[in-house]
Amino acid sequence: MNPFAYSRATDTDQAVAGISGKRQVKFLGGGTNLIDLMKMGVETPETLIDVNRLPLAQIEELPDGKGVRIGAMARNSDVAAHELIKSRYPVLSEALLSGASPQLRNMATVGGNLLQRTRCYYFYDPAFPACNKRLPGSGCGALEGYNRIHAILGQSEQCIATHPSDMCVALAALDAVVRVRGQNGEREIRFADFHRLPGDTPARDTNLEHDELIIAVDLPSIPFATRSHYLKVRDRASYAFALVSVAAALDIGSDKKIKAARIALGGVAHKPWRANAAEKQLIGKNAEEKTFRAAAEAELAPAKGYKYNSFKIELAKRAIVRALNIVVEMS
Repeated sequence: MNPFAYSRATDTDQAVAGISGKRQVKFLGGGTNLIDLMKMGVETPETLIDVNRLPLAQIEELPDGKGVRIGAMARNSDVAAHELIKSRYPVLSEALLSGASPQLRNMATVGGNLLQRTRCYYFYDPAFPACNKRLPGSGCGALEGYNRIHAILGQSEQCIATHPSDMCVALAALDAVVRVRGQNGEREIRFADFHRLPGDTPARDTNLEHDELIIAVDLPSIPFATRSHYLKVRDRASYAFALVSVAAALDIGSDKKIKAARIALGGVAHKPWRANAAEKQLIGKNAEEKTFRAAAEAELAPAKGYKYNSFKIELAKRAIVRALNIVVEMS
């Protein structure tokens, strides 16, 4: 590991001032991803600013029933176990519990989870020279390499890496809002705008500015989110990243027709993938399997597979159908 300096922030203003204008400075929360990347030589910050002491671990109801705010330093295990989350947004609790291990969930923070970097083999190991995400302009080793875990939606010729987070898939389905603070004060970023597709700049994962600190995530009030589910398909039953995952919620009327739907996919794109085409297909239709299959077909129509991951296209379709069937059974 390269040598680095360490400091501890006592308030958000100090944290932001400490990173402003300094490209080789990183915030340190739980460290469950950043420290791994530093050990591998992928990340080489000159200074770490520890933000663990900042008072940003609250999980509380927003005024006037507008939803729930989760502080950026809230630990994943605490969020998953919180009664407000379990009762109003079960899809988020389930997504968190499906990720990593209990030990890692006890360390990992909500803010850090938002900033997880891809687990693409070619990115994670500097021994592979071709990775546009790690070394812009070097190429994408996964395009012609072993690409079993890689993207089938929203990718580019520059990068076919996938986003690894389970939590973020649920947040995408829930229309979350990320609150950040920088030198110019606070701003809100819609979750759909927070992460980026690779395009020609795959090295940049998010639209967060370098000197901005995530302070909270707001969940809007969605009454039908109480009927929601997170389905994760992976190679083994625990401690594995998703091949495909689905966060789903349905608002079903007394006539069994779908009034509203929220669907997001994980393991298929460079960012948590909001399934807008599938949602549009569902509105006004009967909540039944043939409806769900048609929606899945619409969503995966533009999908593109590679040598080792073409199976994910059909897998994603089946996962969407299964997740929606489970949500219907919950009613």
